[in-house]
Amino acid sequence: MSEFRFTRPDNFPPIVKNLIIINVLMYVAQLTLSARFPFSEWVMLWPLMPEKLHRLLLEAGVLGSAREFRPYQLFTHMFAHSPQTLFHIVFNMFTLWMFGKVLENVWGGPRFLLFYFACGLGAAALHLGVQYLRCQELLASFTAGDAVAIQQQLGAVSPALGASGAVMGVMVAFAYLFPNTELFIMFIPVPVKAKWAMLGLAAIDLFGGVASVSGDNIAHFAHLGGALTGFLMVLYWNKTNRRSLY
Repeated sequence: MSEFRFTRPDNFPPIVKNLIIINVLMYVAQLTLSARFPFSEWVMLWPLMPEKLHRLLLEAGVLGSAREFRPYQLFTHMFAHSPQTLFHIVFNMFTLWMFGKVLENVWGGPRFLLFYFACGLGAAALHLGVQYLRCQELLASFTAGDAVAIQQQLGAVSPALGASGAVMGVMVAFAYLFPNTELFIMFIPVPVKAKWAMLGLAAIDLFGGVASVSGDNIAHFAHLGGALTGFLMVLYWNKTNRRSLY
């Protein structure tokens, strides 16, 4: 005789809760310490770039000594957010809570934590790869002495910060596991199924990453990297463990 036990889903499971706490503490540290130290610059993800380009940017005064890639930034940037706007962290943390709590209740804490960090690292990897290619173009413009092109391509050395890449992976996993769940999205008057909402968000990021719209400071390829990592992981897990298919 089999025994069935009903377990009430936790509305604020421990991994999601602690991730949100760490992000909030990091945000407070950025607000309080950045006036005395370049704290935000230390924890941002700075691009990998050729040594020659880094030297040229230092000489031109574009980069400071703290503005260069360090391996620890692969992790710290996931917990840092823009100090200039509260919306950045509020949106990311709300989205993490809304979708992450479902996945943690389904998978358990250890697997969800592994998934979250893998998506964050996948986001960083794609972002750094694209930025490196853009830095090569910037170096070529420096070599050619093309001042106009240099000014247009300086975005290649912009840093990235935020949980958006990891959160994007969480959203993709939710949409894969529960594709027909209806979501209410801001400014859209009718509910949208999760699978179509995520395809739409991915299409927007792909367009934003390729089009390079002036004034757009969103790391679109980081979002796509997180989304791709999340999709591949949940696809693999469900192919190797049919009991986890929803």
